[in-house]
Amino acid sequence: MTLAPHFSGGRDYLAACTVGLPPRATVAALTADLAAAASGRPDVAAATRAVEDARRSYASLVSTPVSNVAIAAQTSVAVSLIAAAVPDGAEVLCAERDFASLVAPFAHVGRGVRLRSVPLDRLADEVTADTWLVAFSLVQSATGDVADAAGIAAAAARTGARTLCDLTQAAGWLPVDATLFDATVCHAYKWLCAPRGVAFLTVSPALARQLRPVQAGWYSGDDPWASCYGIGAPLAPDARRFDVSPAWQAFVGAAPALALFASADPAAVHAHTTGLANRFRAGMDLPELDRPSAIVTWPDADGCALARLTASGIIASGRAGRARVAFHVFNDEDDVDRALSALREERAAPLSLAL
Repeated sequence: MTLAPHFSGGRDYLAACTVGLPPRATVAALTADLAAAASGRPDVAAATRAVEDARRSYASLVSTPVSNVAIAAQTSVAVSLIAAAVPDGAEVLCAERDFASLVAPFAHVGRGVRLRSVPLDRLADEVTADTWLVAFSLVQSATGDVADAAGIAAAAARTGARTLCDLTQAAGWLPVDATLFDATVCHAYKWLCAPRGVAFLTVSPALARQLRPVQAGWYSGDDPWASCYGIGAPLAPDARRFDVSPAWQAFVGAAPALALFASADPAAVHAHTTGLANRFRAGMDLPELDRPSAIVTWPDADGCALARLTASGIIASGRAGRARVAFHVFNDEDDVDRALSALREERAAPLSLAL
């Protein structure tokens, strides 16, 4: 299944790692929903169906039972739920310079919780009997590096440590099996091309039993519409008890985007995105990676490379002193070649000396 025709844009857009582009179906769904609301006919029932459609599509996309999926609005909120369950004085092991939304909740939870960071490629080796949780992004935001997920999960299993994996920079281009981890979080506005405000938490039944629904609200109830008042209504028996109240219009737009990616061949999407990235890496004389990534970064402390791309009309990004480009389903080889051409012009430009 070729996904490019489902998008109206994409040429010269190499920033899916910053924010994804909405597919045509998302634009249509949001436009219709806003028009209905503006006319005095908001459809709350349809929005609620969109939430559950999105949940099912996401479960399929990350190969986990839908009963393990809770909805969220931001990854940090979902991570905070897990941070609240870390025992007093326990160790949380993370990767150095990982994304703040994943690690900050543990740094500020207090109660003597110890956050220890190590290089990503050392994460599996650094798991000890004292480690209660290993928290890491499957794909690093700043560098595009892909973690050795299987190795980390195996190391954690040997000591009884739990695992929390952030899929935000992975789900949508990298095949993912969320059941490999005790918990995962993902914000869908990047590679899954959904509106911002749609995030997901997956949690294994074993870990779920250790979590307290400290963010419980009306949508956490077994029957949300019977849970609007008071405290007597039972919570959902599965991961839905960790739901937050959904941003309806965001989910209206997310449902078709998630359905699109859930229907795609994950191996084909991975081959397409990493193939483009590898073409770019070769053109930049960057080394090959053991685990290919759809994100390519390289040192750009002075911002010259990013400025050259921007001047050529190419949308890219810069993070942690590095230029960053990303290749998604709406990109093709012309995007690669146009970016390389812009950067080669930079290299060929004569050096200007101030005398």
